[in-house]
Order: sequence, then C-alpha cells, then structure tokens
Amino acid sequence: MSKTDSGEKGIQHIAFIMDGNGRWAKARGLTRDAGHRAGVEAFRRVVSHCGDIGIPIVTVYAFSTENWKRPAREVSLLMNLLSNYLESCGDDMMAHGVRFRVIGDKTPFKRELRESIDKLERLTENNTRLLNVALNYGGRDELVHAFNRLAEKGITNIKEEDISRELYTAGIPDPDLIVRSSGELRLSNFLIWQGAYSELYFTDTLWPDMTSEDVDLAILEYKNRHRRYGGL
Repeated sequence: MSKTDSGEKGIQHIAFIMDGNGRWAKARGLTRDAGHRAGVEAFRRVVSHCGDIGIPIVTVYAFSTENWKRPAREVSLLMNLLSNYLESCGDDMMAHGVRFRVIGDKTPFKRELRESIDKLERLTENNTRLLNVALNYGGRDELVHAFNRLAEKGITNIKEEDISRELYTAGIPDPDLIVRSSGELRLSNFLIWQGAYSELYFTDTLWPDMTSEDVDLAILEYKNRHRRYGGL
C-alpha cells in the first residue's frame, strides 16, 4: 500500500490494541516471555509500516491499568522490555522523524523508567510524526483524571471540548480507525472517549503475527466504509 492509499485518503490517526502474545506463545509451546518479545517485534514492524504509508499518528495499547493484576514476574518482564525499547529506539525515531509520547499515568513506574520516558519524549519533541504509547492507561481512568483537572480549575459548566482538552490525547485528532488483533471483539477500556466515532476493525491474527499486509487489509476495509457520524 502506498502513501496515497492511506494518509492522503483520510486516515490521520490509527490505533492498535496489541492482543494475543500469550496465545501465540502457547500455540507454539513457548513461554509467555517469548510471546511478549515477539510482540515487541510486531510492534516495531507495524509502526514502521504505518510511517511508510504516510499515517502521521499511531497509538498503541501497550500496558493497561488492569495489567498490574498479572503475575509479578510477567509485569517485571514487560517493564524490562519497555526499558530496553526506550534505550534502543532514540536514534531510529530521530532518523524517521517520529515523536514519542506516553499517554497514561506514569506515576506508578519506577523512577528510572519514568526518566527514560521523559528523556525520549524530550529528544523527539520536535519531530512531526507521532507515536503514542499507552502505558498504565485506561479510558475510565483517563476520564476521572480529566474531570479532576476540571474540578481543580473550578470549571463546573463542562462542555465536550473542556473534557477533550484534559485528556492525555489533547491536541490531536481522534483515531479514525482502531484495530484489535487476536479475535477479541471489545475495546477493553481503550480510548473510550476518543473512539466514539472511530471505525473498528477486528482480526483473528494474533499480535506477534501481524504484518504490513494485515495493516493494509484493515485500511482497505476502512476505505470501503462510509462514515456518517450520525447523519445520512
């Protein structure tokens, strides 16, 4: 798929729910660790392809507010994979003009991880393409955060635009398309405000198996839909 077929045809923002690492590993007799490592490679592959075809904003659901309930060993592995990614991707992001940004509540993370996030965000802040990585993110938690911010400012006659300005995604367009891998048919608390009018695409492909062709199929399906936003 070319740039003309994606970015210039209306997709400004695509979001991914990266699901299926554990099932991918189980089907191959591997550990969940191996599934998560394969998921990181799929993440790199998919984000790179989105850039190649001209989509300016990509958001990925990497770690939810509910993921803390997983076994401590698995959470530790995910944090280590994240840390390794943050340490290794700066040069590549600068070379490809990608701005890195975390959406979610960073306060529960260890100081070293928060510092790595801040360092990469500062390094890439003037780049034009945007990669949002949702970490310790939940759509309901985001709305609670937004309303608390409005309360702190003394705003009581709240309008939609007031809420949007206090979201983690403030200042960027809502996703045109949300893609979920692994065959699950739900949003799992992801971008529940921003996704009100997003097109949804579900695929049975497990996340570690996601390829550029799978992304292109999702975009082709999107192009064949008519977005009416409640109109005719």
